[in-house]
Amino acid sequence: MTLPASPAVPARGVYLITPDEADTARLLDRVAPLLAAGPTWLQYRNKTASDALRREQALALQDLCAAHGVPLIINDDPALALEVGAAGVHLGGTDGDIGAARALLGPAAIIGASCYDQLANAERALAAGASYVAFGAFFPTTTKVTSSRAHPDLLRQSAALGVPRVAIGGLTPDNVGPIIAAGADLVAVVSSVFAANDPVATLHAYLACFQDPSA
Repeated sequence: MTLPASPAVPARGVYLITPDEADTARLLDRVAPLLAAGPTWLQYRNKTASDALRREQALALQDLCAAHGVPLIINDDPALALEVGAAGVHLGGTDGDIGAARALLGPAAIIGASCYDQLANAERALAAGASYVAFGAFFPTTTKVTSSRAHPDLLRQSAALGVPRVAIGGLTPDNVGPIIAAGADLVAVVSSVFAANDPVATLHAYLACFQDPSA
């Protein structure tokens, strides 16, 4: 299976990341209304699942994302991205070679790289073939253990890279305004949306911040 060309979507807005969810039907039920609300990308990430469950969930999410016109990006597994026909892959600092992922997935794939709090990491990722770079954590987060803390100035310093910049880590609708104003093209969110009392309303609150970053 070959990857489709990257959809012509604006690389600006909410980058939604799935929570660890063992029940595929429940995962789809949680994700579907959010896809309808208009995130820019969806990343499938499940660190607790078996290979078989990850394949099952990735295939199901790819179908759901295709129905809503939202590109699906697979966390850390270029081979799985290729197998299910996802739009691309996101790689952490120790999760694989960007150049090898680009060679496997082709020139149209969306390939992202975690760059933590280092501009040099982003420069190397871009040189290796990354489509976007992600910086964080900007605030304390309970989603994963982090040892780096990014500053909004990093977003300003990275403006010349010429690729979308993703901010991640502890973001909420209440604190994300200055991060967007500093230059974040996308804000990556997990628990702040999926654990919210009203996930769809929370996603809309994030989207509103792109209309008024000072909010």
